[in-house]
Amino acid sequence: QVQLAQSGGGLVPPGGSLKLSCAVSGSALDSYAIGWFRQAPGKEREGISCASNSDKSTFYMNSVKGRFTLSIDNAKNTVFLQLNSLKPEHTAVYYCAAVRLLNAQVMCEEYSNYAMDWGKGTLVTVSS
Repeated sequence: QVQLAQSGGGLVPPGGSLKLSCAVSGSALDSYAIGWFRQAPGKEREGISCASNSDKSTFYMNSVKGRFTLSIDNAKNTVFLQLNSLKPEHTAVYYCAAVRLLNAQVMCEEYSNYAMDWGKGTLVTVSS
């Protein structure tokens, strides 16, 4: 089990950018998959982007390709999500999560089938 501490988020105007951080403690990330999820009001949680250090796979949902970027600083055990060209429909609570030994696409698309460690979430509001 690992602990995930999120930071970043807030209010940003349409077209703006934001960088979310997720500091992981309790274990090195070598055998983990790390992912970013979001839950908009009235909607189900969905996987945005995931990356697996165990099988070196990455995944982005189609609607965020070229707009959002996941990166991992293994030395600092920290995962980032860079959000660019934001739109009001990107308003949501964003969560990071970690799970051992899982493929990135499986983590993002089938997360409900696996026990994962979650951050507390951070609200991103895109509005003028």
